[in-house]
Amino acid sequence: MAAQNIDDVVDGLAGIVREAERGGDRIGYFAALYRQVTVEIRAAVHAGLFEDGPRMDRFDTIFGNRYFAAYDAWRRDRSGPRCWRETFGLLDDADTVIVQHLVLGVNAHINLDLAVAAAETVPGGDIQDLRHDFLLINDILARVVLAVQDSVDALSPLLSLLDKVGGRTDEQILDFSIRESRAEAWYNAVLLAGQNAAERAATVERLDTRAAVLARLIARPDGIVRPALELIRHTESADVPAVIRHLDGAVAATA
Repeated sequence: MAAQNIDDVVDGLAGIVREAERGGDRIGYFAALYRQVTVEIRAAVHAGLFEDGPRMDRFDTIFGNRYFAAYDAWRRDRSGPRCWRETFGLLDDADTVIVQHLVLGVNAHINLDLAVAAAETVPGGDIQDLRHDFLLINDILARVVLAVQDSVDALSPLLSLLDKVGGRTDEQILDFSIRESRAEAWYNAVLLAGQNAAERAATVERLDTRAAVLARLIARPDGIVRPALELIRHTESADVPAVIRHLDGAVAATA
């Protein structure tokens, strides 16, 4: 699939969510989170909150198409960027808990795709014109993450164990330091925007490798976090379609 505008991105994500719900496919977990973020960004575009609404529509479309391309490549022949292969490769792993699936998707999409999409939207020195709107998305993400966090807590009652054994709150784990990750993505976007084709390819390769390593750490953490995740897995909902429906309605439930 290839989106032409932000409406197509929302529709494409909604289609993935519906298909995942019908098939009991955990790919719908992150797709549900991503759909709600995109709906909120579209609302902000329509409300005139961004400095350049049409540019943000274009940016979000490029960003969404990177996810769709990774999704299509995985469905076709298990190919695509390494970090997305790591993410999609755990979809059938019953040991991976809900919050891990969400964080794996966030990792790949922010730590690889975001910088590439920003640099493609506004190449060269003009990318600095995008900075205000790029940072404004942080506020939208924060609102959606809070809503989804409440939804995950209801589905995974022992998720707070990660606070006790890992030194981070469950909200921080789901948030995956989004602001810090996006700050790094902005730095990489500026870098990519000023590079030639060969340099860009090398940078994208580096970002993909790093995100793939992070995906492995998220999927198989060391120390006492692992037995905590085992307890969480045994107490959270295993009804994949129901989890997808719950996650996909998170923002609406708090409105």
